[in-house]
Amino acid sequence: MLSFPSPGSQQRVGPSGQSGRNKVALKPGHSLMDWIRFSKSGKDLTGLRGRLIEVTQEELKKHNKRDDCWTCIRGLVYNVTPYMDYHPGGEEELMKAAGIDGTELFDQVHRWVNYESMLKECLVGRMSTLPTTTIKAMNPPPPPTSLAPPTSLAPPPDKDSRPRYDWFQTEASVHLVVYAKRKIPGSGCTVVDLEAGVFRLQVLLGKMSYMLHLRLAEDVEGNVAVHTAFTVGKIQITMRKQAKGKWTSLGQPLESHNTFLRHKDRAVYHRDCVLVSKTEVNHNTHVFRLQLPRGTVMHVPVGKHVYLKALIQDTEVVRPYTPVDQNLAAASCQSPQDSDLYLMIKVYPDGVITPHLNSLSIGDHISVSGPEGTFSLRPLRDVTDLYLLAAGTGFTPMARLIRLALQDIDTIRKSKLLFFNRREEDILWRCQLDALAANDERFQVEYVLSEPCEGWTGRRGRVDESMLKDFLNRPDGSKCYVCVCGPTAFTELTIGLLKQQGFSEEDLHAFQG
Repeated sequence: MLSFPSPGSQQRVGPSGQSGRNKVALKPGHSLMDWIRFSKSGKDLTGLRGRLIEVTQEELKKHNKRDDCWTCIRGLVYNVTPYMDYHPGGEEELMKAAGIDGTELFDQVHRWVNYESMLKECLVGRMSTLPTTTIKAMNPPPPPTSLAPPTSLAPPPDKDSRPRYDWFQTEASVHLVVYAKRKIPGSGCTVVDLEAGVFRLQVLLGKMSYMLHLRLAEDVEGNVAVHTAFTVGKIQITMRKQAKGKWTSLGQPLESHNTFLRHKDRAVYHRDCVLVSKTEVNHNTHVFRLQLPRGTVMHVPVGKHVYLKALIQDTEVVRPYTPVDQNLAAASCQSPQDSDLYLMIKVYPDGVITPHLNSLSIGDHISVSGPEGTFSLRPLRDVTDLYLLAAGTGFTPMARLIRLALQDIDTIRKSKLLFFNRREEDILWRCQLDALAANDERFQVEYVLSEPCEGWTGRRGRVDESMLKDFLNRPDGSKCYVCVCGPTAFTELTIGLLKQQGFSEEDLHAFQG
């Protein structure tokens, strides 16, 4: 239950403009770092003096008050009473799960959080198993023998619509083919990880996820080739054998092999990437270039983000970041083989994870998840006018959208960016934005400063109704779409103002985590 999103993060509000969480003002001394220090202080946070117990439904229900609050997440029961004053969403949000199973509520907001690490000192025990007659009726897998949380499975989709896979081989190579049984959207993504002989493939198909997970029968070279036929729904993965010859099988199935589940029911998987460069953008923001492991193939679609995970004072801390291209003109000069991730990150001196990231040296490792997020390119198909409203680092998802609109979507006649910052020196990639606007008449950018210097001749102030009316031109016969990204207060106010001006849910997207 981390402070998510962090102050100033772009990953805040859902497509409808309704915030997944309501941030509250925490008392002084109750930040995430304060919680980490408090939880390591040796105090008894469970009230059980270190014992772990089995908790029945009846017992769980008793602990449903502000000063005695237990909740269950994936079969594990926590006493969250000590965490109340530290929770960024406030006690009201925690109390929604008081005395009950809070897994669904938890997943709606932050399924990616390592709650086991954050709340391990609050662990009461696990839920006791159900009566035998109930288990027989439900026929679930046998209960785990340890405190590891059970996996959450969605009802299996119709068998005929499930993706399937096959494989074939030559003397020198092995080929694995996935038949998705549906068109694979251009913004869909396939992620392959090959490490120490273990092959892991995840294909995102809308809200569903298909996975293959195998220990390969024989050794292969580290490089993996992936070819996708989007319209026919076919993905082929090719690996070169280390020793020529015939395999008798593809390998040994591992956990979650050949499963088709809701993506949100998958555990978030991270791989170790290497920091290869850090380039200054302005006085407090850098672009971190991360190199994927040799056996990983992953391209993050436009509008999606990844999670970075770091161990801070023995606690896993996770934060979302939206990749950018190497620069605004990257698509025309970037090599197709360049699969590195570029993350534009603002360093907050009192932040939890950014000082750690800033302290990393070239060659150090960073743990990175696969692509996440709800953004879809589908609504842009017939858009003629694209409006982008960004505040601070909320610019990051807009950077690739701008390039996409200008180079790949012929129907978009005009893209306009209204970029809010405090001071002139805070504007990210200003020279590139100005150059792009000067060289392409379909792109316009305007800057708004809340604390401008005396010589500033551009827009001043904060987002308001008159500013948006002036900026948003809706010609007759046009199809407009608006993307919003910034801190919570900015995003919620902006979405509200846009709806007042007649924009519908279908005309808007606010980036979320």
